[in-house]
Order: sequence, then C-alpha cells, then structure tokens
Amino acid sequence: MTIEQLTYDAVTLLTKLIEIPRVSREEKQAADFLQQCMEDWGLEPKREGNNLWSIAPDYEGNRPTLLLCAHIDTVKAVDGWTRYPNQATTEGDILYGLGSNDDGASLVSLLQVFRVLRNQALPYNLVFLSTAEEEVGGHNGIERVLPLLPHIDVALVGEPTGMQPAIAEKGLMVLDVTAHGRAGHAARNEGENAIYKAIKDIEWFRKTNFPNQSELLGPTKMTVTIIDAGTQHNVIPDKCHFVVDVRTNEFYSNEEIYNEIRKHVDSEVIARSFRLNSSRIDIKHPLVQRAIEFGRKPYGSPTLSDQALLRCPSLKMGPGESSRSHTADEFIRISEISHAIDLYLKLLDGLTW
Repeated sequence: MTIEQLTYDAVTLLTKLIEIPRVSREEKQAADFLQQCMEDWGLEPKREGNNLWSIAPDYEGNRPTLLLCAHIDTVKAVDGWTRYPNQATTEGDILYGLGSNDDGASLVSLLQVFRVLRNQALPYNLVFLSTAEEEVGGHNGIERVLPLLPHIDVALVGEPTGMQPAIAEKGLMVLDVTAHGRAGHAARNEGENAIYKAIKDIEWFRKTNFPNQSELLGPTKMTVTIIDAGTQHNVIPDKCHFVVDVRTNEFYSNEEIYNEIRKHVDSEVIARSFRLNSSRIDIKHPLVQRAIEFGRKPYGSPTLSDQALLRCPSLKMGPGESSRSHTADEFIRISEISHAIDLYLKLLDGLTW
C-alpha cells in the first residue's frame, strides 16, 4: 500500500470516528465501530471493555515487544465551537472535528502503520492498542488492559506532538487539603479562623521549590487551584478546603512529594491518587536514537498521557499539536497524517534493540 492509500484509509476512518460521540467512559459505540473495521482488515482484534488490541501474527516470546498505543476517547466539547463538534468538516487540507487532533490522528495513523508492519519480518514483536478513558485517567482504560497483553519492552504512544519525540512527561497528583479551625461569632473575639490557618499552608505551596530540577521537565510544580470556606458572613469558618495541582518531574515519585508535603503543612492532606507518575525514556534508547536520525528533536512534555500508567520505557510522538487539544474548532491537517504515517514507517522499519 502506498502512503497515499494509507492516508486515505486513515482519514476515512477518522472522519467516521469524529461523527461517533466518544467522550471518556462513553466510548462503546466508537469501540464497536473500530473493532468491526479492524476485523474487516483482518487484524483479529481482542477487546476488554472499550479497549482494543491486536498482536502481529509472528509473535515470539524470546523477542522484545514494541507497543503502538493511542486513545479513542475525547473530552467534552468546550464552548465556542463554530461548527458541530461531531460533524467532520474538511476545508482544503484541514479536517475539523472533536478528537481530530487529540487523539484521532495518532490513533488512525498508528493503526495504518500496524496494518503494514504486522506482516513484515521484524526483529521485534508488534502490538497495537486503542485505549479508553485516557482523558480522565480512568481505571477502565490502559490500566485494565495491560495485564492482558504480553510483556511490553518499549512503547510508542501516539499524542499530538508535531511528530517530535517527547522523551519525558510530567506526572500528576491532586491533593485535597483541609485546614481545621473552630466556629465562633465574627463580632466577638472567639473561635479559630480556618482560613487564616490555610493561608500559611497556601503560602508554603506557593513558595516551595524542590531541589531536583529536570533539564527536560523543569521543577516539580505545585499550584493551588480551588478554595472553599465559610457558610455566612458572621460566622468564623471552622474549615477551609483547598485543592493543589502537583506536577512532578522524573526525580520524584508522587508518593515522595506527598510525604514531604505532610512534613511541612499543618492542614490535613489527602492525595486522590499516586498512580500518575512522571515518566522518562533514556535518550540513548534505540527508539529515541532512531527518531534523532530522522531529524526529530527530543523534548519534555508537561501534559499527561497513557505513559503515566505504563511500566516500560515509552516515547510520545504523534501528528498534530498539543495547543489544539481541548479547544473549540479542533482540527488536524491531512498532510500531518500523511507525514506521520510515512515517518512512523521509516522509524520502525529497521529499528533494532
């Protein structure tokens, strides 16, 4: 198949996917359609929930395994769309539609690449995976399906990066922090104001920098994003709750940062999850070096992906731009899909490690 034929199939598939609502946790109809498409192409997909995968037929347990991974779900459409989000609209080289850039273009491009490479003699095993619930970090996404896959040695995660290799990615931890006081009448000198207690801890979050900074990801970043306290103007608040968004670099696990925070703040601190840690692949890894050979420039990504839940080295690279994700009138260029398919094939055909 030529790049033109593969691009046509990819864009046709993406157009149909755009017109099927597939917000996180509501991907069943889109997964049904993709499963049928994969079956029609002879890819023999397997399914767990709304996750689909296919293993190239020449699998051998004594060879390393490469995973091609992208997600099928989207966020909800934001305000400001001038088109119907679930109506694919083509204007010249541009294809508009919800999920076109994030992550439809990577999904359909990697699937075409898998179609080509699955029947070639490669020095590694090849697995394609379409995941659900990526946008919400859900338990029924990649985390649910990974135990069912063969051992994965390295993964190429498709996300909109302009086809530049993101070799590191920040982790995410969300904290619920509560300062406790004692209620009293605001007109009298009584009670203990929980807001004033919270201010001290909020200032600590604002000013604190952890010593280990990353060349690729910069510092671990903590940001207070939500605050809630008080019931009425004349009552001293006995509780002040605030939320902290923590973005960790590769030098710290989420749990390490959590334990350090608890040593320095007086408020109660509860982490919603420790699951989404920072990830990194060695720049000397053959997959990264292969990308560099083709003129790609490694960088660190501040945004989260399925990489956070993988337990193997992984590289994030795909068509489109991260700045278009989750925006009104989201789009992908057809030429970007064509370029991605061509570059993926060149990158992977000849890869050894």
